[in-house]
Amino acid sequence: MANNVRILKPQEGPQEAFLSSSADIVIYGGAAGGGKTYGLLLEPLRHKNNPKYGAVIFRRNAIQVTIEGGLLDESREIYAGIRGAELRMSPRPTWIFNGGAKVGFAHIESDDDLPKWQGAQICYIGFDELTHFTEHQFFYMLIRNRSTCGVKPYIRATCNPDADSWVAKFIEWWIDQDTGYPIPERSGVIRWFIRRNEVVTWANTKEELWERFNLVTPEERREPKSVTFIVSTVYDNKILLEKDPSYLANLKAQSLIERERMLHGNWKIKPAAGLFFKRTQVNMIPAIPEDVVRWVRAWDLAATTDEESKESAFTAGVLIGKRKNGRYVVADVINERMSASDVRTTIKNTATTDLVRFKRVRIRLPQDPGQAGKEQAQSYIKFLAGFDVTAIPESGNKEVRAEPMAAQWQAGNFDVVVGDWNEIYFNQLESFPASKFKDMVDASSSAFAELELENVFNLNSLIT
Repeated sequence: MANNVRILKPQEGPQEAFLSSSADIVIYGGAAGGGKTYGLLLEPLRHKNNPKYGAVIFRRNAIQVTIEGGLLDESREIYAGIRGAELRMSPRPTWIFNGGAKVGFAHIESDDDLPKWQGAQICYIGFDELTHFTEHQFFYMLIRNRSTCGVKPYIRATCNPDADSWVAKFIEWWIDQDTGYPIPERSGVIRWFIRRNEVVTWANTKEELWERFNLVTPEERREPKSVTFIVSTVYDNKILLEKDPSYLANLKAQSLIERERMLHGNWKIKPAAGLFFKRTQVNMIPAIPEDVVRWVRAWDLAATTDEESKESAFTAGVLIGKRKNGRYVVADVINERMSASDVRTTIKNTATTDLVRFKRVRIRLPQDPGQAGKEQAQSYIKFLAGFDVTAIPESGNKEVRAEPMAAQWQAGNFDVVVGDWNEIYFNQLESFPASKFKDMVDASSSAFAELELENVFNLNSLIT
């Protein structure tokens, strides 16, 4: 009977180029689904029989290592079938191979984690999602990239585009600064740099840097480091597209900004007015439809009066429903400057009106961080006893929170009921995030998030 033989090798194209580059630092990816993490994990196997070889692959926080389908799970898919490979979970997840080589996983969540690595000698350092780390963290760990195992120390990193990250500046030579897209002819081309006083100086050859910085001794001439950026997208990952063809559809279903970043690898795209919401992307309807299966009214709170300041924030309450046909409908918007007591009264009166009109409406309130925010949320929940109410801590910036709703909005999956609030609502959404006031956007994205939280809205009504 024939033996089942498993062959571990890179896919042809960018992944193969990533694993064959001679550069000291290789940054790989620039889009989602390009097989980046697989490449990081495959790299150390060439040295698995070297007893002195050690590798550590970093994520920003610990949960990203152990999360379902994360770094640790992917490593099991690759390493578990290797004869003699053993996974030890303490003091941190580490694979030990028959030949003695080790591949560990760790995290650097803040600069406070860096001193833990003082004295470390790590031949291969991997950064999964380099844009999640700070420039200081990356260059600090560069000091720990040393070894006497006989293999020249090296760094490999993966990333998705982030226009505001230090990585965007670091690899700008490989990126078209007008379009934001990688320059295909430069993918894999090696350049050299020296970093002094936090300033990076680039050259096409190390000899240029030797001359520019008057580096004459053998030790000095080792200072320049070689770098390359290798671009890869989901289209280069044939295995993923064959196993999960829906992944490409998922990327295409993202909002414009996320689609440009994650599918097309655009390093210049940033949140800007008109990139999230446009009134031309929705369907206007004359009345509230009767096929709504779930309602949520979300609030963005502000306790300031119109008399206090014309610059003060508004309190906004946005009512969004999920229809039987899967579409969403924005049915009502409240947006006013009010005193704290008037805010509470308005929320309760609106809850009563909504209950009479629609029978069941979930009320979602924001919970500010800290004890004061928790106490305010508890006070509101008690005040609204008898209503379906929840208070949710807000996380991430406003743009990130708006992305899921924006994707459905841009796909034409929203209806908006004609009302006297339409103009101010559209004006704020179209100017987001550049606009000074974002209260209606925050309330809208919060309502949408609550609608999709369970992703189930009375299945019986959907099939009757």
